[in-house]
Parts: sequence; structure tokens; C-alpha cells
Amino acid sequence: MSTPGRGLPPGGTGAGAGTGIRLHAPAPGWALDADVVVVGSGVAGLTAALRCAAAGRRTVVVTKARLDDGSTRWAQGGIAAALGEGDTPEQHLDDTLVAGAGLCDEAAVRLLVTEGPDAVRRLMATGAVFDTSAETGEIELTREGGHHRRRIAHAGGDATGAEISRALVEAVQAAGIRTVENALVLDLLQDERGRSAGVTLHVMGEGQHDGVGAVHAPAVILATGGMGQVFSATTNPSVSTGDGVALALRAGAEVSDLEFVQFHPTVLFLGPDAEGQQPLVSEAVRGEGAHLVDADGVRFMAGRHELAELAPRDIVAKGIMRRMQEQGAQHMFLDARHFGAEMWEQRFPTILAACRSHGIDPVTEPIPVAPAAHYASGGVRTDLHGRTTVPGLYACGEVACTGVHGANRLASNSLLEGLVFAERIADDITARALTGGGPGIPVPATGPLQPAQARYEIQRIMTDGAGVLRSAESLRTAAEALEGLYATALNNLEAHGKTAEPGVDTWEATNLLCVARVLVAAARRRVETRGCHWREDHPDRDDAAWRRHLVVRLSATEKRALVVTPTDSADFPSVHVPLSTQSLEQ
Repeated sequence: MSTPGRGLPPGGTGAGAGTGIRLHAPAPGWALDADVVVVGSGVAGLTAALRCAAAGRRTVVVTKARLDDGSTRWAQGGIAAALGEGDTPEQHLDDTLVAGAGLCDEAAVRLLVTEGPDAVRRLMATGAVFDTSAETGEIELTREGGHHRRRIAHAGGDATGAEISRALVEAVQAAGIRTVENALVLDLLQDERGRSAGVTLHVMGEGQHDGVGAVHAPAVILATGGMGQVFSATTNPSVSTGDGVALALRAGAEVSDLEFVQFHPTVLFLGPDAEGQQPLVSEAVRGEGAHLVDADGVRFMAGRHELAELAPRDIVAKGIMRRMQEQGAQHMFLDARHFGAEMWEQRFPTILAACRSHGIDPVTEPIPVAPAAHYASGGVRTDLHGRTTVPGLYACGEVACTGVHGANRLASNSLLEGLVFAERIADDITARALTGGGPGIPVPATGPLQPAQARYEIQRIMTDGAGVLRSAESLRTAAEALEGLYATALNNLEAHGKTAEPGVDTWEATNLLCVARVLVAAARRRVETRGCHWREDHPDRDDAAWRRHLVVRLSATEKRALVVTPTDSADFPSVHVPLSTQSLEQ
């Protein structure tokens, strides 16, 4: 089995100046110079920025909203690490490998679990305060799905992400690191050898900079988070539109495992037509003893897996969906009435408030829940130092595919991955001489922009055809519909020289279509069920044919094509996959 990034030379492959595909946007009207530009302000981005700045690198943080508005602050459950008595990194590694369904890179997981405990302690030294036991004063640990031990550190009961974000934002501000808020990253700047030279970005609203500008830097760290907004219902904030993955693809970087989108099993059900960000009901609620039940009060996960409600997320999500299908129901229930009011108020105050704001009181009634898009286990392909296949471009956090998560992320490993690999990236950058970072070579825009309203059409297409349940037919229908959107925009551009007006809404819609097309192409290629990729027409896992990664890159010569490489070695031959209405028969 391959290691993402194995065999890459230091700094990437140097494969040229990308695809030549860029977003239509005005020319930059202002510029900043730096050694490192970090795109994103979650746990991964801010950790990398702090470490780079501490080593004397001129660092700029660019973030799409405000510094504390990324996905990290929405993380309820906690951060996993072998911190408890009797727990070991080896046990954490075993649980992670099982959840990853045969596609984890064991070397990456071993780095995560062995470097993780000290990384958490450094996070605490930065100012993050975790909940502690009143009796012992030690960090209070809980369990979540897939973990055989209590190893999840939490803060504020169920506000772990908010506490981590607070501590890191305060540390960045105290360090005087330059930040550019309300800025949507557009494209990677590259020099004549294809090396990173910074990014272009658009600053929204009033501020020190407005409109399109550039940050020139030889090292670029993508920490842009996920792409949950590609589906109608998600736990992700509205800013999670796949911008980092789309930028990397346009720059010529490789993306891996994008078909593995984790659907969180227990998201507050707000109705069949609910769209956008939905309230999450943390796995920690089940970790503390809540039960999944149907409308008759029957615990349907008991007997399906040894861990019942605490099975890995893909198994629980499938269990919920199967029960819904059997009963013709739109949701199941999470019953934690036995917690009592005091435990709800002290341990899960955020979830309690969210439920009550929607007219549901978990103290007295079960919570209606259903799966919703939650986390991208795949992303921009990196090596163990966070280096992508484009020299000078790094990726960490949810936007990256480090090899840690495999086909299904183990609960609460994401915050830890952001910490560990952000530190490794910063160490790699500070250990090498930085070259380049000039203005980059201007590349004319060639790809069409999608109209703003395409966002909702993309979400509907993806939810219907590439959601929790997938089949050859549903994915074919999704591919045809997505191709139709792209073809219409491309034909207008080529025949009439017209494209949608450049702006935040059209840039986001264009990024969503880019990642949606890649996700569907990979999902069609993987004809098995593994982890969080569930093919109804191929319900079994097929290790003989599919214990391998799908590596995807945009074609530099075919505007309507991807290169999809099923690989278990660095030199596995590429397979061109046309993004058209033609079938992808094997």
C-alpha cells in the first residue's frame, strides 16, 4: 500500500507551472511580502504560523472570515491523545488503523500518536485550558466512537474547539503576527519552475486592504479546512467551500482519497429540506452513555458491532441509514434522558442550548438525529512533512491528505492531526533556505466561473447522487449533471467570451464544482464499499482490487479531464478519466 507523498523529493516534484487554469479575477491591486503565508486560521494554520514566527520567519496569516471563525471552533468532542493512565500510543495507533479500513499510512499514524501527547501539552502551554477532574486535578478524558479507551481531552464540556481557537488566536495576536481577515484565497502564484511564489486573494469589506491583492512568499501553507458545503446538509460552516483543494488542483498538485467523505451519524435533524450548517450532536454524548434508538425505543446498534453506538462513524452512519430504510423513517433518535439535567448543563451545555433553540429538550425527550456531511478524510496529497507535489506548497488539517485517516477518520483525531503536522511543516520550513517568493508569472484565466446560483444546484446534485448511499447509477447521474453545469459555462466562455461576474459567490461556486467533479470521478472509480464510501451496488470491501489510493490531478491539456491514478506504488500508471457523460466502465 502506498504512502501519500512517499518518494517525493524535498519540496515536491517540480512538475512545472501547474495546469494553467486560474480563476477569473481582477489583477492584484496591492501586495505584501513574507517568508511564509498561512491560509486558514484553525488549529492547523495558527499552530504553523506561531511556530514559523517563533523561528524568525516573516509570517502572514490569511483567513476567509475572522481569525476565530474557522471550523476548529465548531469542534465539540475534543482532541484524542494517549494521555491517560494505561493508555499508549500503540493502542491509539491500533484504533486509528481499524477505523481507517485498510487505507491508513501506518508511518503517518505512528507519527501522529507518538508526537501527539507532547503536541497537546505544548498547546496547553500556549494557553488552552482543558477540563480537569475535581478530585485529582488531572485532565478529564472521555470516549468516542472507535476508541477502546478514554483518551479524548475536552474543554468547556463540549466547547473544545472554541477553547483551542481562543488560546491560539490570543497567542497569534500577542506575537504580533500579521493577519489579513475576510480574505478569500484565489490562486497560487508560481515561478517559472512551478515553485510556490505566494497567493492571490480577495479581501471582502472594509479593512486595511480591499479587493484583489497578493501575498508574495516562497512558502505557502494551506490550512483552509474542508468542503462540507458541497452537500446540502453539513456540520461545516458556510466558509467550507473546498477553496484549498480547488486552488491546489489548479496549481497542478495531486489530491488523494477525496471519495471518503465522513458523514457524522448524529446531526440534529431539522427537517428533510434543511440546508446549510446543521447543529452537531457530539459523539461524546454517546461516549458518556447515550443510546441510539428508533421511534419504538429499540436500540438498533446493539448486536451490529462490538462497540454498539461507539463503533466507528461509518458503521454507525450505515446502521442509522439502514434502520431508516427499513422503517421508512427520516431520522432516528439519540436518547440521553438518563443523564439528568445537571449532567446536560455541565457536560454538554452547547448541545443542550442548540437543541432547546430548536424546540427539543434532551433532558426530557430523545433527540432526532440523521447523518450529515462532516469531514473530508482525503485532500491535497502530502508527505510526512506536509509537503505537496508542488514545491513550496504545504498542506495541513482537513484540506490535506497526510495518510492518517485512510477511508474513515477516527473520532477526534482531526485536531491532533492539525497540531502534529502543522508543527512538522513549520520545522521543515525553518530548516531550509527559502528561495523564490517573487511576484510569480502571470497566468491568464482559462476556466469558466460558475454563476452564484450554481452553488445550490451542486449541493442538490451531490446530496442526491454522492451522499451517504452511492451507486453506479446515482454517481453517473451526478457526474452528468455536474458536467452539464461545467459544459454550459465553458461553452459560453469559448463561444461568446462570457463568464459569470468575478466575485466571492461565483468563486465559491466554481471551487465547489471543481471538488464535486473530482469527488464523483473518484467515487465512480472505486467500485467497492470501504470506510465512509458506501456503494449499494458493491456492498463488500475488496482488498484484492481496491486496497489502494486514488490520486487525482487536473489535466494541463484537457480542460474536461482529470487524471485518476489508482495506485499502490509511486510509479503506478495513470488512467485518464474524461469528465463527460460517458460511462466510466472499468
